[in-house]
Amino acid sequence: MSSPRHVPVLLDRVVSLLAPALDRDGAVLVDCTLGLGGHSEAVLERCPKARVIGIDRDTQALAMSRERLASYGDRFTGVHAVYDEIADVVADQGLDEVAGVLFDLGVSSMQLDLPERGFAYAVDAPLDMRMDGSTGPTAADVLNTYTAPELTRVLREYGEEKMARRIADAVVRERAVEPFVNSGRLVALLYDAIPAPARRTGGHPAKRTFQALRMEVNDELAVLRRAMPAAVDVIGVGGRVVVESYHSLEDRLVKRVFADATRLDVPDDLPFVPEGAEPSYRLVTRGAEQANAEEIEENPRAASVRLRAIERIRSTSSSRSGSTQGKGAN
Repeated sequence: MSSPRHVPVLLDRVVSLLAPALDRDGAVLVDCTLGLGGHSEAVLERCPKARVIGIDRDTQALAMSRERLASYGDRFTGVHAVYDEIADVVADQGLDEVAGVLFDLGVSSMQLDLPERGFAYAVDAPLDMRMDGSTGPTAADVLNTYTAPELTRVLREYGEEKMARRIADAVVRERAVEPFVNSGRLVALLYDAIPAPARRTGGHPAKRTFQALRMEVNDELAVLRRAMPAAVDVIGVGGRVVVESYHSLEDRLVKRVFADATRLDVPDDLPFVPEGAEPSYRLVTRGAEQANAEEIEENPRAASVRLRAIERIRSTSSSRSGSTQGKGAN
């Protein structure tokens, strides 16, 4: 088995955004996408008053991060869960609220770097792509059972693939000859299905299809749609939610949830803000922050990152964060 490497994206900026919320005794961060623990390790090192609850659905990553962070003792707790279960995880730890929540969305460095996991298109490997390899359908199952219209929807929606229908028809045609098992055959099909002019732009011709299959297999957008309001709800006053997303659909979802939570809910023509009508949250970042050229050169996976953060500034009896409608984020 290959040895994975882990290069956290925007590590210093993420820690600096979380640090003010974690600078008090008993402060708890929930790292919803623990991976190999790079962000969590930096928080434990630089925020000595804080402890971390790390969530990951990937049992392999969880085992590795527990080993990596063992020296921090009871300041770190690893939990096998999907991050839309954040409210239950927090309650199971005996907590009513936490000081910080971190999401570093998408596929982890470890998953990309281990060819046997099937996330990467650079090597021929089983078409798995499950973040939790113990349950659920694989990418091969999707390719071998979805109808052409269903495959077209997945490729178009999650991969923003302009050749979605052409690829879907080719998959259906080829699987009738032999079911898809490994990634190499799919990559070869994509080279054949995508015309040469289109292959010359937008990176590797398999990039969008592999991204779409991964998001479908792991139900990523639906999970995030449930997790974001729950994360906003679970932080206490002074608490922060920090999100790194790498896909436009993810970033738009985060933006809408943050916009609703920070919206001033009074008529536009009202000359004053009634007491109690002020938003309970404020945006910490101005729009979505991106990596600079130096970071992208050192870590190419940072090229598409969009970083947003929100802070709870007052308590509220009823949260408005569950809706994804409203204005307020850039």
